[in-house]
Amino acid sequence: MDNIKKELEQLKKEIAEHNRKYYVEDAPDISDYDYDMLMRRLKEIEKEYPELITPDSPTQRVGGEALTVFESVAHAIPMDSLQDVFSFEELGDFDKRIKSIFADAEYAVELKIDGLSVSLEYENGNLVRGLTRGDGITGEDVTLNIKTIKSVPLYIDNAPNRLIVRGEVYMPRKTFASLNEERELRGEALFANPRNAAAGSLRQLDPKVAAERGLDIIIFNVQLAEGIDFETHTESLAYIKGLGFRTSPYCNVFKNAEDAFAEVTRLGNLRDELPFQIDGAVLKVNRLDMRESIGSTTKFPKWAVAYKYPPEQKKTELLDIVLQVGRTGVLTPNAVLRPVHISGVTVSRATLHNRDFIAEKDIMIGDTVIVQKAGDIIPEIVGVVREARPQDARRFEMPSECPVCGAPVYSDDGEAAVRCVNSECPAQRIRNIIHFASRDAMDIDGLGPAVVEQLVEAELIRDAADLYTLSSESVAEIERMGKKSADNLIGAIEKTKENDLSRLIFALGIRHVGQKAGKSLAEHFGSLTALVNASEDELKAVYDVGGVMAKSITRYFAMEDSQMFIKKLCDAGVNTEFKGEKRGSAFAGMTFVLTGALTKFTRSEAEEKIERLGGKASSSVSKKTSFVVAGENAGSKLEKANSFGIKVLSEDEFFEMLEEADV
Repeated sequence: MDNIKKELEQLKKEIAEHNRKYYVEDAPDISDYDYDMLMRRLKEIEKEYPELITPDSPTQRVGGEALTVFESVAHAIPMDSLQDVFSFEELGDFDKRIKSIFADAEYAVELKIDGLSVSLEYENGNLVRGLTRGDGITGEDVTLNIKTIKSVPLYIDNAPNRLIVRGEVYMPRKTFASLNEERELRGEALFANPRNAAAGSLRQLDPKVAAERGLDIIIFNVQLAEGIDFETHTESLAYIKGLGFRTSPYCNVFKNAEDAFAEVTRLGNLRDELPFQIDGAVLKVNRLDMRESIGSTTKFPKWAVAYKYPPEQKKTELLDIVLQVGRTGVLTPNAVLRPVHISGVTVSRATLHNRDFIAEKDIMIGDTVIVQKAGDIIPEIVGVVREARPQDARRFEMPSECPVCGAPVYSDDGEAAVRCVNSECPAQRIRNIIHFASRDAMDIDGLGPAVVEQLVEAELIRDAADLYTLSSESVAEIERMGKKSADNLIGAIEKTKENDLSRLIFALGIRHVGQKAGKSLAEHFGSLTALVNASEDELKAVYDVGGVMAKSITRYFAMEDSQMFIKKLCDAGVNTEFKGEKRGSAFAGMTFVLTGALTKFTRSEAEEKIERLGGKASSSVSKKTSFVVAGENAGSKLEKANSFGIKVLSEDEFFEMLEEADV
């Protein structure tokens, strides 16, 4: 029994952590299938030992925590999740339960799109609110981002006084592929799958960023249609399709289970042909009055079930391992595979992440490996067929020199990544320039990855500082540029000379230095000269800067290439002084967590005020939290604060603190 308890507690911890990464951070580190298996094992134990079920078990709640980035709003109609099944035997059990209540029940079978579930609310035909699912009870208000989705009607003719529909926001496969290509060129982390990309895009604070991501939506349910009664689910879908919503291209009704199950198989075979990613098929009782009689549990409706398709795996030969050099100089090993057809795509390459991954999986060149597509998109090696290992198989060794420029490589203590020391390495050059020009760095409008590549290939620039030496005449000679476009680009480059120092610091691409650290460093030192001359100890005294970042900064400024690069920027007239307001100290050493809906200002405004006073705004409650600010409909974070004995402030009390600090 002790072993069972230990396994149970370990499962609960693992699932809670994966929930946080998936629902809160939008950064899952395991596949949906592996997560489902963890959850299934937990359910099996709790079913066998119900006395071990506790309120904090992941099985006892509807979904994950709502994010704190946007205003939290309670759903008018709760957004339930679906019960998952993984075999046709379990589908048969579902059918038996339904038919024991209604022998003539019919099933609507439709695609389970792998995206982000949202509700859209209309009043008198006008779109008034778009909410993410959140925890099913409370969601995040992402109305401005929802409005950037072109398939979402902003106004509906002949609509009921109040209409609420539920849909799935997704990123089309082609859009996802293009987005990851651009991120790779910039040296940014790739999105694991379209669902992850859609979630991250819909939760962008800047609607312009969301608009650029090419999101789409399919509506799959009517939550509320005031004054209108439907007899069936398919009737309601036909109605909203008539109003102008995009609905599922596949939603058919079947009188018997055998035909419904055959449809599940058929839809699974269509996965490769669809323009969007799916992870299963959904069976729903079609008659709405039957649904009402069947009812729901506290976690999901009893009248529907989601069949999850397993990931497809294939065996193939690992022919070689080659290295790719990224923007920060990281050498990433990639597998060269004998081409194999998986999920409708021919796969010949797969990432091997780093040397630790290769060692952990015991991968050797010449091995027969098991390949699957993570999230049905990114190829990955999940294992080795050791019994098939040939005698001439050989181990892969990281080189001591960069394969592109021949410069020495290094790795920090305790880190798996190996890096090239040469910032002028050709492999890094284009990615560095793209990063320098990106929106959050110097924000050079019109200087995308393709234009950067053309400028480098034409030998007009070698590094980002050379951008400030370009002329309109030379740029106009580039293919598909023209005089007007060239003039606009030169104007955009010239404009960035007046940027604040914080943008320049981030644009330098110093390892570990993000936007937030760039702002803190600019504010603390006031000038680039002071930052360049700062010691590690002086850097560690800065808000948001730790020992690892301090060492990275001093290493960067100590390099001759970096010193020459900065001199070129200064000679070009780029601003190197801090222009913003100095951070106060009234909240120094304090950590605030915001939860619930705020009325006096937006959540981002509140977090900015906290940081302006020297405090820290966190998204999670811990014993180190100083205050929790609770707005309307505050949820689990408030409960956690009370359990830790953390002081809870009402919005009015928080506002008084700000006034006393003269914000």
